[in-house]
Amino acid sequence: QVALVESGGGLVQAGDSLRLSCAASGRSFSTWSMGWFRQAPGKEREFVAAVTWNPGNTDYSDSVKGRFTISRDNAKNTVYLQMNSLKPEDTAVYYCAAANQRFITRVSGSYNYWGQGTQVTVSS
Repeated sequence: QVALVESGGGLVQAGDSLRLSCAASGRSFSTWSMGWFRQAPGKEREFVAAVTWNPGNTDYSDSVKGRFTISRDNAKNTVYLQMNSLKPEDTAVYYCAAANQRFITRVSGSYNYWGQGTQVTVSS
């Protein structure tokens, strides 16, 4: 059974850092693209970052570019999201997702598997 499990969320202050992890099990995702999305209360889920099977190809939303870094360790079947200089507007539930394709996509419907999410709360 395929599962994506996020961890690393929490309550931090503005300017702090967090690193989210997404551990995949049930199959290898080494050739899949992986992404992070987030959903704030009362808002739609939005794209945050994605990385292709080749870890050199990444994409970020404008709101996090320069502050967040996505990476992956295919040997561990794990993807990470390093979040620096956090802002209150980054507060959301963060979801990890896997897409069975080699190119990057921001479209949530292109992702085949989703984790349950981890809460990130940034206080001002």
